[in-house]
Amino acid sequence: MPVRPAPDARSLRADVLLAVGLGFVGCLMVALSWNLEPLEVPIWHPLLAAVLLPLPLVLRRRFPIIVVICQTAIYMVAGELGVLEMYASQVALFMGFYSIGAWDANRTRAHWARVAIAILMAGWLATSAVRGFLDPETGERGVSAYFALLIIQIIINIAYFGAAWVFGDRAWASALERERLSAAHDEIVAQQAQLAEQAVSLERLRIARELHDVVAHHVSAMGVQAGAARRMLTVDADRAADALRHVEQSARDAIGELRALVVTLRSDDDGAAATPDLELLPELVEQARAAGQRISLAAVGEPRQVSPMVGLMAFRVVQEALTNARKHAGPVAQVDVRVRYLPDELEVEVADDGHGAGTGEQGAGAGVLGMRERVAALGGSLEVGPRSRGGWLVRARVPALAAGAD
Repeated sequence: MPVRPAPDARSLRADVLLAVGLGFVGCLMVALSWNLEPLEVPIWHPLLAAVLLPLPLVLRRRFPIIVVICQTAIYMVAGELGVLEMYASQVALFMGFYSIGAWDANRTRAHWARVAIAILMAGWLATSAVRGFLDPETGERGVSAYFALLIIQIIINIAYFGAAWVFGDRAWASALERERLSAAHDEIVAQQAQLAEQAVSLERLRIARELHDVVAHHVSAMGVQAGAARRMLTVDADRAADALRHVEQSARDAIGELRALVVTLRSDDDGAAATPDLELLPELVEQARAAGQRISLAAVGEPRQVSPMVGLMAFRVVQEALTNARKHAGPVAQVDVRVRYLPDELEVEVADDGHGAGTGEQGAGAGVLGMRERVAALGGSLEVGPRSRGGWLVRARVPALAAGAD
């Protein structure tokens, strides 16, 4: 059976303040009423009743049925003695009856407890009505006036107890719904973290397998050639130098293949198509504009050819940043794309103003992780985060390797 969480310390403090506040208001009502029509009993009698009736509300969330039983007993005794304050006491009784529906975890018990209390109160009010009707003062005021007052009391009690019943059940249902939503949110967050972790693990496993196949041949060849060069160094310097040249060439080949491997692993295509580079950025921007985005593209500095690895990195970073801007900033946000040709570096920047009414959905973070891996593979740096004047910024900077560089 679903239950709402137990009350915390803050809720208990609120109940203490509620009980104190109702007790104070009840005593104030007694004092004001006493000035209008003093009773034949000492004033401390109604004052005591005004304090005792809301006092059990301190525990209304933990023991709601017991609280209402105590309140009902106090209410009936004070009514029989003629010392019942009729204003704040109604609110106190309402809060107690409401708390059964809002806090009792056993819903069957909560239902029948409220039925029993309502029947008990109705029976007591009926006996009071009969006694009031037989009172000699009724004849003085008139039977019609008495029944009018009785009907008003019946309507008020039905409204009070009915509202407390309905609102209590709705409070219970709302609390359960909040718990379900909170549990679903926690599960989604946990699944996102798990998916991101699995994606990283699978990617690293792929890279490790490919690296083994690519590097093993070159490293083993380098080891053999270095050993030969060491043995021939004092015997045949030319052969030793030739072996060392082979070691150098193997090292260059290994580096080239590693770079090509990084490009292949991070590429979204199957390798059959041409590798995207900076020259395809205008086409990418036009495609995004056709989808409804507002984008400006600008080049700063003297454009020059860069290596395919750098060009692919720049293209993929802009592609991912535009996708994120469309998802999070909205399709009508203003997005600025800038490519800066620095003396020894290439910088790509994508910034949005954050004014496009995006969905605000949070992904698993694989896109940013992919950008970081691309940039780190080329020895660069990536900056991702909110802008000081609003919106979001993605800035990647890498060494600008010339076209054809190893």
